[in-house]
Amino acid sequence: MLSVANESSAERLLAVPGMMRVPSPRIEMFILRDFLSEAECAALIARIERQRRPSTLADANGDTAFRTSETCDLPMDEADVAALDARFSALSGIDRPFGEPIQGQRYDVGQEFKAHTDFFAPDGVDYARYCSVAGQRTWTFMVYLNTVEAGGATRFKVIDKTIQPERGKLVCWNNRRPNGSCNAATLHHAMKVRKGLKYVITKWYREKPYL
Repeated sequence: MLSVANESSAERLLAVPGMMRVPSPRIEMFILRDFLSEAECAALIARIERQRRPSTLADANGDTAFRTSETCDLPMDEADVAALDARFSALSGIDRPFGEPIQGQRYDVGQEFKAHTDFFAPDGVDYARYCSVAGQRTWTFMVYLNTVEAGGATRFKVIDKTIQPERGKLVCWNNRRPNGSCNAATLHHAMKVRKGLKYVITKWYREKPYL
């Protein structure tokens, strides 16, 4: 039977040159600068600009200003996107079938994504819709594509950690506790951009193959 890998680990990530762990006992979170080059970031920004659409929200809470960014679904069948996906897989150690398609996000001045978690709330109205086939989200890998002129930081309030958007910087975290339950300490806020634009790409992984 062919073995598959659907899990990353601190040991694997810390073996990557330049990878740093955020010092908190409440979350597995890591930062790697210059994961993407200036040229790679520019190409992804251009793609997001061409294909962006209003972002959506799972378990809508009635707050129309909760998530005001725009989103781009990267075409996973194109060679450059497939190569990027393979890089995420090589970094994380998680086989590609367990990953969602890579998304791009664009934030204009005043846009934000208020405090949220990437895992789907087990008691949420859309939980079955999103998790019935591929299961819960496990790891998040996010890369800033530009250095924002002002604002746009990602704030993890529970652990009192604010990460500044810098071109090419990768941030990743485990959305679960050691016992496998959802980790509320991963609550994070994509704060308002004050000047300029902000671009990121995000790769999420699941418990089971994503179809």
